[in-house]
Amino acid sequence: MRDWTELFADRTLKMSASEIRELLKLLDQPDMISFAGGIPDPALFPADAFASAYAELFAGQNHGRALQYSVSEGYRPLRDWIAGQMSAIGVACDADNIVITSGAQQALDYLGKLLLSAGDRAVVGWPTYLGALQAFNAYEPVYERLDLAGQSSVSQKAQFIYTSSDFANPTGKTLSLEERNALLDQAAARGCAVIEDGAYQALRYDGEALPPLLALDVARNSGIENTRTIYCGSFSKTLSPGLRLGWVCAAKPVVQQLVLIKQASDLNSSTINQMVMAYVAEKCFDDQVARLRAVYKDRRDAMLSALARYMPEGVTWSRPEGGMFIWLKLPEGMDSGPLLARSISNAKVAFVPGQAFFADGTGRNTARLSFTTYEPQVIDKGIAGIAGILNEEIARAA
Repeated sequence: MRDWTELFADRTLKMSASEIRELLKLLDQPDMISFAGGIPDPALFPADAFASAYAELFAGQNHGRALQYSVSEGYRPLRDWIAGQMSAIGVACDADNIVITSGAQQALDYLGKLLLSAGDRAVVGWPTYLGALQAFNAYEPVYERLDLAGQSSVSQKAQFIYTSSDFANPTGKTLSLEERNALLDQAAARGCAVIEDGAYQALRYDGEALPPLLALDVARNSGIENTRTIYCGSFSKTLSPGLRLGWVCAAKPVVQQLVLIKQASDLNSSTINQMVMAYVAEKCFDDQVARLRAVYKDRRDAMLSALARYMPEGVTWSRPEGGMFIWLKLPEGMDSGPLLARSISNAKVAFVPGQAFFADGTGRNTARLSFTTYEPQVIDKGIAGIAGILNEEIARAA
């Protein structure tokens, strides 16, 4: 058998399997409680609205268009709707500032291709979204830790700063207004772009909404065409991940270049899915988001209560104002990787070890928990199971 690795490009050495995607396989086990996947609850999908949209599309005269190739920029009515949503959160723009992608994940891959050459510096959180690291790794950057306090490296050239300003994956952290402005200041000082991952922006449960980085950038620079921030949005956490639709909102020169990348990559995102998403978004987006906020808030509160009730001394966790995740920090010296194996085997509960979210492979004593897919009583049982394993490990180490 041929050794194909001899023919693979050097960049493939930077590619690795997602621990999260592998852990999603556990969802097929009926007795497993999985806090691993950052996925929406399928019971909350607006299935009736999607069924009506597909039925109406095929009952009318647009089915030929829906089944055809389309422009790489994306379906114009969907881009118009997104531009309206962006304007509502402080980003005055039009459809030409929007390009549709196959989920925000494709947007991150395209931006890595657009902005990174081998050896370029990319500034990311410590930890940061694993999917972003996977998207950028193929373009062989050097990672630098984002520092919004000391700004110790502002003199060094960088291509971009990547961050999620609201309810970040994996930590659930929201940047304060002061931190948002500090990040934009740093980007301006370094002459680099900002990639803002807005995947969870709509899912706020507490506190006052803050303007996205792109909105602040627009206000600073008198319009979107003068900004350095690139906003990545997604329908996956609100309406449906299965249709694989996201978008980039940015100055037109950035969008135009991304369109060229898309033409060379997949020509266009699914036309029929874009048409259906435009219909569903117009009909029920606000009501759907309100429903998700109410349900997910209860589940977040249930997980926070269970953590306070069961976790042993020395374990700490985040208290997110929205999103899907709680970040767990274990006592120093503990490793969440072997802990996961024992939790799956003995308690039938899964989570994501935190090491995967660190560009340098540190963070072994951290873990990510997602609270979106289970009712409060199941969440309580799952957290009790993890805490039981932790207590055993602490007692064994004593």
